[in-house]
Amino acid sequence: MLFVELAAQGLVQGSIYALIALGLTLVYGLLRILHVAHAAFFTLGGYVGVLVANQTGSLAAAIFAAMMVAGVGGILAFRLCYQPILDQPPFVPLIASIGLYIAAEELFRIVFGAQGLTYRNEFLQGQVVLFDFLRFKHAEVVVMLGSAAIIGVLSLLQIRTRIGIACQATVSDPQMAESFGVSRRMVGDINFFVGSALAAFAGVMVSLLNNLVEPTMGSVPSYKALAIIVLGGLGSTRGALAASLVLGVVESFGTVYLGQLLDRNAIAFAFLIMILMWRPHGLFARR
Repeated sequence: MLFVELAAQGLVQGSIYALIALGLTLVYGLLRILHVAHAAFFTLGGYVGVLVANQTGSLAAAIFAAMMVAGVGGILAFRLCYQPILDQPPFVPLIASIGLYIAAEELFRIVFGAQGLTYRNEFLQGQVVLFDFLRFKHAEVVVMLGSAAIIGVLSLLQIRTRIGIACQATVSDPQMAESFGVSRRMVGDINFFVGSALAAFAGVMVSLLNNLVEPTMGSVPSYKALAIIVLGGLGSTRGALAASLVLGVVESFGTVYLGQLLDRNAIAFAFLIMILMWRPHGLFARR
């Protein structure tokens, strides 16, 4: 029974990591840069979600608003921060991304305060009981089902639509794709919009589970997401998904069996370090 419960909780946590890591993977696959500022859109989604939910009383409106605002913010970040320096060495966009995240974190602290915001109404806090021993909050069920649905839709879009094919072509050979009329700017806008919207959805879900949104809430998940996309093989969507779920399950079991020695985050990073020492190129990528 305990084994199944821990595995289930690990899948919930892994679903959250997957939503964040997939956005990072989309950006890396296109630009070959580590988008550290992605964490800012995770936090932005949490803040927009709690503000809209408290004003309207509608969680659906809060999720929609959070994803739209973060998506537009992602496009602005691409056009204003990254696009002008894409021809520079990779460490230049990386430094710009770190600076953007630090600035966003301080802006959140100035605008919303350092203490954080909470929901006035308790959304999705009821429980679902399966097999008389598995208990999930409604928010956890939404996280898992939402993650599965989003990943399925993204896969279909990549394979079955012209936009998806254009994105894949741009990743594979940008010059050739542009010669066939594919706009690299349009593909960048799409990738940043989708990736930032996924991060915002994850931010809303985490804020619901914790009933708290604070300026630094994106720090640890973003560090883990960066490690996850390396663990899954840089640029691999399937690898990032698999690595996210594996990490969630490892954390869940580790907190029970190693909780007296290490906290949850330490267990996760220790696992990631050991795996990367063994396979620096990632679990799901070729050398």
